[in-house]
Parts: sequence; C-alpha cells; structure tokens
Amino acid sequence: MKLTQEAAYRDWLASVKSRIYAARMNIALSANSELIALYYELGARITERESTAQWGSGFIDAFSKDLRSSFPDVGGFSAKNLRYCRAFFRFYCCPAIWQQAVAKLASDPWAGVEAELARQLVQIPWGHHIQIFSKCSELAEAGFYIGQTIEQGWSRDVLALQLKSRLYDRAGKAVTNFPRTLPTSQSDLAQQTLKDPYTFDFMAMTAPYNERDVERQLTRHITQFLLELGKGFAFIGRQYHLEVAGNGYYIDLLFYHIILKCYVVVELKNRKFIPEYAGKLNFYLSAVDSLLKRDDDHPTIGLLLCRDKNNIEVEFALRDLNKPMGVSEYTLVETLPDNLKGALPTVEEIEQDLQQLQEGSSE
Repeated sequence: MKLTQEAAYRDWLASVKSRIYAARMNIALSANSELIALYYELGARITERESTAQWGSGFIDAFSKDLRSSFPDVGGFSAKNLRYCRAFFRFYCCPAIWQQAVAKLASDPWAGVEAELARQLVQIPWGHHIQIFSKCSELAEAGFYIGQTIEQGWSRDVLALQLKSRLYDRAGKAVTNFPRTLPTSQSDLAQQTLKDPYTFDFMAMTAPYNERDVERQLTRHITQFLLELGKGFAFIGRQYHLEVAGNGYYIDLLFYHIILKCYVVVELKNRKFIPEYAGKLNFYLSAVDSLLKRDDDHPTIGLLLCRDKNNIEVEFALRDLNKPMGVSEYTLVETLPDNLKGALPTVEEIEQDLQQLQEGSSE
C-alpha cells in the first residue's frame, strides 16, 4: 500500500530528527562547526523534499512547528531560519547536483561544496553567513568576505559595513607601480592592501573644505579610518614633520604597516589627480626611506588619495617613478551649509506640494 503524503512526511521528519539528536551530541565539542554543517544539511533536505514531494507552500511552517515541539530548548528552528538554511544550501551547492549531494550527506557533511570553501564555512558564525549569502551574488564574492572575516576577525556589524561599501569590488583596485618597484612577494600583498575608491562615509563635510579639513576629520575618526584602510595599518601621525636640506616638509598622514613591514605615506588632495602630485609623493617616499626607514624595513609605500582621477593619466605619471606608490579616489558624505538648509524645501513640504497639484488636476 502506497504511503500517504502525511505518512511520508512523518518518516522523513523522523530521519531529520535523528540527525539533529546526533548533532546535539557533537555541538558541545564543536559548537559552530557542527551547527553550520547541520544548517547546511537542513537546507539540503528541505530543497530535496520541495523538488520531489508535493507538500504545499506551508511545508516549512509545519516543519518548523514540529522541530520546535520536539526540541523546545534548541533555537534556530523558526520558519524564517529554516528558509535561511534553504538559501544557504542553494547558494553554495550547484543546482545540478542537489539531489546527489543530499544522498551523500551521511558520509560527506559538505557534499557539493569545494573542500577548501567547506573548511572556511565552519569557521564563521551563522549570523555572518546570513549577511554573506543574502548580499553576495557569486561564490567568489562570498569566498572573499568569508576569508576576510576569518583573517581580520570582523564582527557581524563590521562585516555588514564592508558588504554595504562593496569592499569586494574595491580591494586591490588602486592604480599602482608595485609590480615594477617591489619584489613579487611584496607587490601582490601590497596591491591587495590598497583599494579604489576609499569610502569615508563616516564623515560628513560641508563645502567648501580643503585637504586639512579632511585630515582633521580622518584623525578625529581614526578608528573608522583604520577600519576602512584595512588590517595592519598603525597610525604614526598627521602633518608629520621631516627636514631635508634645512627645509621643513609635512606629510599629510604617516602610517606603519605591520604586515608589509614598511612605512606608508598617505597624501590627500581635494581635487582631481594631476601628474605633479606623484612627483611630490615620490620625494616624500625618498625622504622617509632616508630619515625613518630602518635596515629591516621594506621600502616605504605611498598612497595618493584624490577626489577624481583618470587611470590612463595616472599610469603615465607613475611609469618612470622609482618609488612604490598607488593612486585611489575617495568619497565623502557632503552636507549642505547652514545658510542653505532653510532655503530648500523639506520632504514634508515637497509631499504637500505634490498632493496639492494632484488635487488641483483632479478638479
């Protein structure tokens, strides 16, 4: 006699509950790893059932109710989280092998996932995973944020900020001369250290403003600035004084990078890049190498931050310079001056005007 749909569901539910009982025994020993693997398997089983059984649109809600009844002291079985589990599995497992992956779960908890990626998946919390697979469009992008979370120890809030600012699209994108001016081993790492553009949306600036205004704001918000710069930057000083041939020079911002093991000179320009800026930065790098760099330090790196640039023009400007440097754009949140704020209509006033126009056209 053919099993009814209800009986089939009960048998399937019993097998899932058995898996959860086994997982609970291991969670105490390897909490996050086992939990993430369990959520992947739940997502796999839900996906497989939805593709082979006709249980209707309320299936996940009923499944959630049964799991919470059987495991009242275990969180994570809400209908919302089960849908996240399904999305988690669907994001990382190729659709063409969904059913084959489910069949292999008993022997391979991460069936359908590349081995190195599977190793990384269990190293970050579930809340981080939700942020990543909900916001990323491809595995390469997700892998980038997973790797950065592990390497830099990002909290969920920091990860959310990096996702919002599209770090994946910006990392390593600065125009540089590193391949020509640095050893290969350091060149690749240095390139990935720089971004384009840099997003300083933690600052609100009122025009007009100049480079010194930006410097003051960046040093006032040094924690957020260091977060945007990335791991390894240690702040040395602002308007750092150097004396060359009896003349005083002032570096906008000076850092030391503890991973690259070198000084990093940051120059800010509140305008579009022009080639003369690269020449001045080259001079500063020579001065720092002569006056500050120790024998065991690597060559000083320069970063020129401009409001705008033409990449071809930048490449020409850096082509024959012998010091390692990169050029990136930066963005700010610009606010209106106080004397203009009252001259512009508020959102409420605009809505009121639109309503009046609509009422007038209908008469």
